[in-house]
Amino acid sequence: MQATVKSATPGMGFDVNQQLSAGQATAFREAGYLFCVRYLPRTPLLIPGNLTAAEIEIILGAGLALMAVQHVPNPGWDPTADLGEQYGNYAVQYAQEIGLPNGINIFLDLEEVAAGATPQDVIDYCHAWAASVEVAGYVPGVYVGWNIKLSDQQLYANLPFKNYWRAYNCDQSIPTRGYQILQKIQQVLDGVTFDPDVLQTDNMGDVPVWAVADNS
Repeated sequence: MQATVKSATPGMGFDVNQQLSAGQATAFREAGYLFCVRYLPRTPLLIPGNLTAAEIEIILGAGLALMAVQHVPNPGWDPTADLGEQYGNYAVQYAQEIGLPNGINIFLDLEEVAAGATPQDVIDYCHAWAASVEVAGYVPGVYVGWNIKLSDQQLYANLPFKNYWRAYNCDQSIPTRGYQILQKIQQVLDGVTFDPDVLQTDNMGDVPVWAVADNS
């Protein structure tokens, strides 16, 4: 299936950490959801359950737009520039292998870093990750979760992102720009546990970039 990459349309979508069947994807679209954010692995050992080429066809075929986010390590992980480059490179490799269209947003899931991590460690990690994703032709964004060691001002001024997604448990703001996606409390639809997400234009007039089927 051919896909078109375009600026997102404000509205309701969802992120989900399981593969969707055609029937489930259709159920979400019929319930009024516009887009889906699915997961990419950090390493080859973590591939099961993540987005696949076949699932891309299912999601787009159901009339849903698509973006991606890479899984975060378990709580207490140590951010470094080397690790950011490693994970960013693999996000790109995997995205290309499954045919995820260039030009769409891939989000970094930023949350629950190690107690000993410094703000500069986090900043270096994010810059390395984003550089790897951007040079390959994707648009790096960031999911802002809990316990990230950065102030609101550092989130805006010291990170290389313009696409910000707020976790349901995040109480931080993005000065000047604001958020483009607001995650809500977990729900269940058609047997699928998911997080609803409200997509909006941010304070600077920007939105994420997603893929849709050519006939959408």
